[in-house]
Amino acid sequence: MVKLGSLVFGESVNLSKKIYVGNLSFDATEDSVRELMAEFGTIESIAWITDRDTGRFRGFCFVEMDAAAATKAISGLDGKDIDGRNLKVNEARPREERSGGGNRGGGNRGGGNRGGGDRYPDSGGGRW
Repeated sequence: MVKLGSLVFGESVNLSKKIYVGNLSFDATEDSVRELMAEFGTIESIAWITDRDTGRFRGFCFVEMDAAAATKAISGLDGKDIDGRNLKVNEARPREERSGGGNRGGGNRGGGNRGGGDRYPDSGGGRW
């Protein structure tokens, strides 16, 4: 073992890899995914993605496992038919930056005098 500053050489390092597992049945459970992935290695974590408003499973998750096991899981499961659906399994990519702001609400946009009033003030009053 050689030490250079904070780096240590000659010591095995266990790197993990996060993989995307998509096109799962909406009826899938975290346990069923855990069971499916277990044949490839030990699972460190599963991020189960649900809809923010309804709480319903969105059909995909992220699984973190040892890099070698993750590579085996990707090659063994990508395109595999599970519950009548072809799984999409690949290495997770970093989340893309979303543009901020963007007022999605209606709000008062002003405009329009809809209060009746005297449309033609020089015509002797009244609407007609």
